[in-house]
Amino acid sequence: MKKAFYLPIFLLLTGGLFAQNPTEKEIWELRDYSSERISSYDRSGANDDGNWANKIEPGETRTIGDIEGPGIIKHFWTTIATGEPNHLKKIVLRMYWDGEESPSVEAPIGDFFGLGLGRYFMYESKFLSVGSQKALNANFPMPFKESAKITVSNEGDNPIDAYYYNIDWEKHESLPEDIGYFHAQYRQAEPTDGWTEDWEANGQPKINNHKNADGEGNYVIMEAEGKGHFIGVTHSLIQNQGDWWGEGDEMIYIDGEEEPTIQGTGAEDYYLGAWCYGGCGINPFGHEKPTFAYSEYGNPLNGGDDRGAEWMVYRFHSESPVVFNESIKMTIEHGHANHRSDNYYTVGYWYQNEPHAEFPELPPVEDRIPEMQDTDGPKRGKN
Repeated sequence: MKKAFYLPIFLLLTGGLFAQNPTEKEIWELRDYSSERISSYDRSGANDDGNWANKIEPGETRTIGDIEGPGIIKHFWTTIATGEPNHLKKIVLRMYWDGEESPSVEAPIGDFFGLGLGRYFMYESKFLSVGSQKALNANFPMPFKESAKITVSNEGDNPIDAYYYNIDWEKHESLPEDIGYFHAQYRQAEPTDGWTEDWEANGQPKINNHKNADGEGNYVIMEAEGKGHFIGVTHSLIQNQGDWWGEGDEMIYIDGEEEPTIQGTGAEDYYLGAWCYGGCGINPFGHEKPTFAYSEYGNPLNGGDDRGAEWMVYRFHSESPVVFNESIKMTIEHGHANHRSDNYYTVGYWYQNEPHAEFPELPPVEDRIPEMQDTDGPKRGKN
């Protein structure tokens, strides 16, 4: 009797386990694609794998990947050697699917990998990571039916001395008709347009009683038209004002709704943290500024809450992507009801059918360099 009892329980538990992700193959299941790679290796057999002898000159756009489909890019690794200051903001990464003229991915290369402040630091997540000595990794699956083209543009004043890369992809016989194509869109505000600079602390009645029910003036992370799903955002910022930056709620407008379809309770809540990430004078960890980088969310850069503090947070929705059938507009307040004037640098990531709406034009390279802005408001935080 005991065996008869335990066997159904075991089958129930293991059956539930294997059913959790029916589209992902187990590691022991054999595959029916060919494994391919495009890389910067030295075609002569020598050791100039970063093309030191063929620098990417200022103003030059170089194609690093030109792939015939159908296929799926599964991993993109790159590292850069250059003396150009702020090169993470001055090199632009673009990706094109199936011969399109308007890129589906367009962002400064640092921002694409979550380094929106123009400097390197290490972190690890499900889709993006930065390893030691400036190793940039992306693991977003990027399917294409006919072709994939990846370019890098040097908008700096100095050459890129070496550009190393590996693009690992799968060659398939065919892909489903209804694939979603990968997209990534860069936005920035330097600074965000706060409705007041005459304030001293977040908790003032003047701030708390101000209302923003319709999202007017929110910072826009991304907009898209078509059918698809939003999967996440990397968000870098510089505080131009003291006190906690993250009182703003996310508001997501889906399929033309005038009111937010999804609305949250604060920026750190959306990014799956809490209580100002240990700030706001609460100090559950003493006066330390703890950082963390998990698979789906993280805060790998925590600068405190004084003027000039630098932050990076991220959130992915792979457990339940935000679906849209006609359009989506992903926004977030900058402070409560948009009272703050900080610098925001973001990349929104999503999948959708093609064609896509054209992206806003990238800001000029000189405007992309992160610099604290001179604004009124508090200079110090609560810690």
